[in-house]
Amino acid sequence: MAVRRLEAAALDALFGALRRRGYTLVGPTLHDGAIVYDELDGADQLPIGWTEVQDAGHYRVVRRDDDARFGYTVGPYAWKRYLHPPALRLWRAERDAEGGFELLDDAHEVPRYAFVGVRPCDVAAIAIQDRVFMGGAHVDHDYQARRAGAFIVAVNCTEPGGTCFCASMDTGPKARAGYDLLLTEIVEPGRNGQRAEPVYLLEVGSERGEELLSELGGRPARDDEVAEGERRLAEAADKMGRTLDTHGLADALRRSLDNSRWDEPAARCLACGNCTLACPTCFCNTVEDTTDLTGAFAERTRRWDSCFTHDLSYIHGGPVRVSLKSRYRQWATHKLGTWMEQFGTSGCVGCGRCITWCPAAIDLTEEVAAIAASAQARATRRQARVAPSPETGKGVGDAATTR
Repeated sequence: MAVRRLEAAALDALFGALRRRGYTLVGPTLHDGAIVYDELDGADQLPIGWTEVQDAGHYRVVRRDDDARFGYTVGPYAWKRYLHPPALRLWRAERDAEGGFELLDDAHEVPRYAFVGVRPCDVAAIAIQDRVFMGGAHVDHDYQARRAGAFIVAVNCTEPGGTCFCASMDTGPKARAGYDLLLTEIVEPGRNGQRAEPVYLLEVGSERGEELLSELGGRPARDDEVAEGERRLAEAADKMGRTLDTHGLADALRRSLDNSRWDEPAARCLACGNCTLACPTCFCNTVEDTTDLTGAFAERTRRWDSCFTHDLSYIHGGPVRVSLKSRYRQWATHKLGTWMEQFGTSGCVGCGRCITWCPAAIDLTEEVAAIAASAQARATRRQARVAPSPETGKGVGDAATTR
């Protein structure tokens, strides 16, 4: 499908077309000093002319000098809150006349969401959660139903933030798959003091997306317009606020469980769970059973949890990971290492939320880079001890060379 060029007014047409098809629109909006995802009535509720400044433990929204609708990176929320809700009732029951319990019909209508403004890193995160909840022998049917009804309007990232490193994780700044429609927002400098209106390059990723085209208008994009979009994406890849070398990282983490470097983030970590709550791929949860005082009613609810909470690793006799060091290490080594063994992909998409929203300003890229460098240095020293000496032909660590 050829790339199309749309004016800013086409977003109103897009919102209307999605509403007529029964979708509940969810997208970015400015609320309480942050750009968050919420239900939207129209395109005028997008964060027009706003952007974010992010660094470790730091987040601020500031005005832009144009009227970009998607001139931000990612905020504190992740789309998983709509596909994997923070709280989900699994069942409820009432005591019957014979003293037993009867399960009540708890059928509920699954909402059909249209997600507008999904960044490439978050498109990749949704694909990862698809593997977690639907890729194995045991399918999460609530997630499956929500996911089947979701329409994704992705937006390529042309202005990465201070904690972004999606280029390192090969998840951005351009989305490659997993969307119904894909936009690239282009804003030229304003003239004569006027704030510039954006234009959009549109790509189709599904039959559902193609079916909407007739209602959006626009025209085929010229070659120079497509080239301008590609140029901006290439620039974005070079302007990431963070980087992470993933080559051999999983193996380095596996060989570094006893590394003293784990003590440094553990000494600062508050075990607040902000990083895992903001993370678009973390899926830890707990099950909570409640009843009324009379014992006539009971229900079971699944709630988000975090591997930083003390009791998540509880087994008979007590928690396995008691120290903050062990919990931080578990989080980092699972997400960047053993997640590969479970799901065939890294659990990190490079969105940087865990860095921005950590109140102790712990930087995941900095910590794991230090761990990897330490593991490499240890391996180099070990290799040097057993390497053959030019004079003797025996390793320095051989018993024959030390006598």
